[in-house]
Amino acid sequence: MVCPEQSSLFGRYIPKRVVFMTDEGETKKVSCSSLKVGSYIVMDGVACKVVDIQVSRPGKHGHAKARITAVGLLDNKKRVEVMPGHDMVDTPIIGKKTAQVLAINGDVANVMDVETYETFDLKIPDELKDQVVEGAQVLYWQVLTERVMKQLK
Repeated sequence: MVCPEQSSLFGRYIPKRVVFMTDEGETKKVSCSSLKVGSYIVMDGVACKVVDIQVSRPGKHGHAKARITAVGLLDNKKRVEVMPGHDMVDTPIIGKKTAQVLAINGDVANVMDVETYETFDLKIPDELKDQVVEGAQVLYWQVLTERVMKQLK
């Protein structure tokens, strides 16, 4: 029986898109060798952007190794990890959403999502402090379990 979610390749069923919902948020598995500079990866439980990839050649009986250097999306910390090129790694699914500012209290804004009408607090970044006012619409990212304000709409 063939599900509409799957495709057939030589009699085997391969899922088209597999999304995992964990305690850390939505992720999907991708091969380490398919990562490119600028793609996103989860390292040490933190969403990061890949800034450099170095792939070593396999030895006589070994496997190719990939050295991935990435910078955290939220904390801007540099992380380096070495792994076999055939390993599967988690890639975060980043939700880009719009919210309306309801109230401002210091450097925290109480906002409401325009689609779900959910209210929550977001920290206002330093570069947006003087631009964010009550009633304005902002773009925020939902990365794993974190929400971060990115820009004014």
